[in-house]
Amino acid sequence: MKKKPQKAYAAAGVDIDLGNRVKSRLPQLLASTHRKGVLGKVGGFGGLFALDLARYKEPILVSSVDGVGTKLKIAFALNRHDTIGQDLVNHCVNDIAVLGAEPLFFLDYLGTGKLEPHVFTEIIQGFAKACSENHCALIGGETAQMPGFYQEGEYDVSGTIVGVVEKSRMLNGAKTVRPGDVVLGFASSGLHTNGYSLARKILFEDLQLKTSSKLPGLRSTLGEELLKVHVSYGPLVQKLLRKFNPAKSPKASGGSRPHPGSVRAFAHITGGGFVDNIPRVLPPRCDVIIRKGSWELSPLFQFLQERGGVDEAELYQVFNMGIGMVCIVTPEKAKAILRFVQDQGHPAWVIGEVSRGTGTVRLA
Repeated sequence: MKKKPQKAYAAAGVDIDLGNRVKSRLPQLLASTHRKGVLGKVGGFGGLFALDLARYKEPILVSSVDGVGTKLKIAFALNRHDTIGQDLVNHCVNDIAVLGAEPLFFLDYLGTGKLEPHVFTEIIQGFAKACSENHCALIGGETAQMPGFYQEGEYDVSGTIVGVVEKSRMLNGAKTVRPGDVVLGFASSGLHTNGYSLARKILFEDLQLKTSSKLPGLRSTLGEELLKVHVSYGPLVQKLLRKFNPAKSPKASGGSRPHPGSVRAFAHITGGGFVDNIPRVLPPRCDVIIRKGSWELSPLFQFLQERGGVDEAELYQVFNMGIGMVCIVTPEKAKAILRFVQDQGHPAWVIGEVSRGTGTVRLA
């Protein structure tokens, strides 16, 4: 049988037929992410979602876009790609959760030099797993083959999320946070998706460690520790708001005026650490004092602190240092909220307080 000649575009490095074959499995992979409101099918020119307007008086759409950064270098080194999609979805979910929004749908972008079917499948499985866990529909995306643009075996991913929150229940720490409020910290699983450029320089360049190395106190290898999935706090945030910021009747809440509740604000501790993220939800005349040593520092962060040669103040600006989400609450309910979070299986601590100031974070 005469061999079919290779198409010109495939010879140039872009195999459309391969892409179509790989993407033919998408409906099966994404079935678990289906939720009410999804219209149409995967593969259209645009994803379709019908918002249930009967559920809201004044719905506010909340969106965010992000990537995974140089954590991808660890995935490349280990040839493991199933966690990256989860990282990206969970990061985006957390970014809109701080406003009180629940996720509706997610779209992804994957760019690579050469499309590897098993890598594509692992990444999409990660997206689907996290979307399903966050009750978020994966309604579309884009896969771009760009030969010569990426190093061999590498790719980049980004994602966009859209969620919704009732206007009267949207969190706005700039209007509700007060001196005397208590700062709670929810444990991270590790570096999450930030600070990897510095961590990789310290661990692999300066200290000459390998992804297979074992650090004191760690059960897994260094590579496995660095690939731990970014925690999603979205479901926990929704539970906290339902319990401690219950919806008020129009008469009690003055129509659509926001009711502050016992949960004042959340801050997702991502790039910028404590120093740059917490001020984003503070009034201009309030500071937050973070009490170092008030939570358990994981062995990885202890190692980076002891062996990294980085000024301590910078560590708290680059890394999450074991706290993935900060929650600012009223002092009267602080113990009850902390207990509730712990009962949900999330390690959490009182890590500071709000004081009068100029809208900054102080480490003590």
